[in-house]
Order: sequence, then C-alpha cells, then structure tokens
Amino acid sequence: MTEFFGQEHQQTVKTWETILTKCSMDTIFITPVWQSTWWKRFSPGGDLFIEVVSDGDLDLGVVPLQITQGVASFIGDSDLYDYMDFPVVSGKEDLFFSKALEKINTLDWHTLKLESIFEDSPTLAFIPDVARKLGMEIEINESDKTPLVSLPVTWEDYLLQLRKKDRHELRRKFRRLNANGDNNQVEVSVNAENVDSVMEEFFDLMALSGENKSIFLDAGNRGFFKDIATALSLQGQFRLFFLEIEGTKVATCICFDYGDKFLLYNSGYDPEFSTLSVGLLNKANTIATAIELSKKQYNFLKGTERYKYHLGAQETSVFDINIGK
Repeated sequence: MTEFFGQEHQQTVKTWETILTKCSMDTIFITPVWQSTWWKRFSPGGDLFIEVVSDGDLDLGVVPLQITQGVASFIGDSDLYDYMDFPVVSGKEDLFFSKALEKINTLDWHTLKLESIFEDSPTLAFIPDVARKLGMEIEINESDKTPLVSLPVTWEDYLLQLRKKDRHELRRKFRRLNANGDNNQVEVSVNAENVDSVMEEFFDLMALSGENKSIFLDAGNRGFFKDIATALSLQGQFRLFFLEIEGTKVATCICFDYGDKFLLYNSGYDPEFSTLSVGLLNKANTIATAIELSKKQYNFLKGTERYKYHLGAQETSVFDINIGK
C-alpha cells in the first residue's frame, strides 16, 4: 500500500479507505491519496490529527484534521478542494458525530473551521446539535455553488434534457466547429515520465483563458496539479482532455473519474478560438464521454459560470461551519 501521511498513520489510512466505500459523501477530495498529496506538497505548519472513531469493534468514521495556531480544520485548502468532509459510515452518523466531537473537544484549539461541505452531507444535519450540547458556538454559511447534471443513458437523451434554446445552441456550435476544419478530442494518459510536459500544455491553455487563472497557477499549485495527476492516474481516476483543431490544442480540461461520477476540476482554452466556443464544446465532449462510460452524474464543481447552466446543470450548494469553544 502506498504510504500516506507517514508510517504511523498506515493502519488508520487502511480503515479510512474501507470506510469510504460505506460513506454517503464519498468523494475524491476526502480520500487519503488526495489529502496526503496536498499535505506533502504544501507541508503546512501545525499538527495532523487523523483518528478512526469506533464503537467497540465497529468503525464509524474518520476525523482528519490539521491544527494550526489554535485553528482546527479539515486537511487541505478550499481553493483546491471542492468538497471537504468527515468520512462516515452511512447510518452511523449520529453516533459518529457524538463521539467525534467529544474527541475533537479535547484537542488544543479555539476555532474549528469546517469548509466546503456539500448540502446533503450528514455533517450539516448532525454536528450543530452535538456542538450546542457541548456548549459550543456554531455558525453555518453558504459559501459556494457546485452545479451538476444527472446523466441519462445516451447523448440524445442528454440533449433532450436541455432547455430548447440551449439544445439548439449546442448543436449549432458543434456544426460551426465541424465546418471550420478537422477537430478532434484527445485524451492524454499521464504518468511520471510525461507529467511535466503534458501538464505544462494544460497550464498554458488554462493561463490563457483568464487573468485569475494565470494568477492561481503559482509554483505551489502547479506542483500540486502535477502531483495529483500522477497519483490519481495510477488509480485510473485522472482524465486529461484536449480539443484540437487542425492538430493545434485549443482547449483542455481535467476530469476526475470517481465511482459513478465525472467531476470537472479545471479547464482552459485559447481565446483566439473563442468564436468557435472551444472551451464549452470541449466540456460537452467530456459529458459525452461520461455518458459512454455509463456515469450517473457530471459535476461541474465550484463556481456559477453561465456555461454550466447552458449544459444543463442544476445548482447545489456547499457550506462552511465555524465552531468556537
């Protein structure tokens, strides 16, 4: 087994991976591989607290926290994680949160920041009452949206799900792209040998598509993207797509292939080809790929960009919880 977080946490990580298979909020962002990759890349100050919560011989869930200068939080950064949460066995949430918060309460912190929690998470349902019973102050705020679309079994059925205007526009844009010349969507397999060159092509297009994205791509984040590309590719969960016109890469996106879901993590395109809607059509092609793979959901992740709704997404929310002793 790959060593995550150091040898002292290996048995906990093994249990963590088992619990995820029984967890209603199972997502790639709360896996040991994701969180340990972030931890190793950024090496933040503070302490790790990773512990399995059990009831006798029954493992209920995992508490994965970092504690820095009196602030306890999930392991990671909400700028790089679209969801964060506790891995909890379905049906055992009440007992888990009672035991987990009692355990967390014994740690040295004054503020517990739990960010980017999906609207259906049991954390939102159970932790407020438990915290108040322990005399803690709690505040919950909506922090972002993660639009997503339920996928049917065929591309034509997907098109029929769209609003009439959006369906017409998408077909029109594909016709215009096809009339402009040869185009092709290419998926590139990433490995330790090619990750630097392949990801630099991705970064180039991502940076071209907006100043904010260019600023975001500092050395640390570039390194993390390469780390996560290598780690998840070993598990068949990292999918890197490029749209090419006449052999030139004009758009790109990263999708995570996790369970029955495709998750659109990040993307970019060359503005010189924006009249051909290459960014949107590249993403539409990945929706088609997800349908071909019999995925049930395509998640656009954080952000309310208009194109997501043109491609049929429905809004869901994520929330932040702040708890004070």
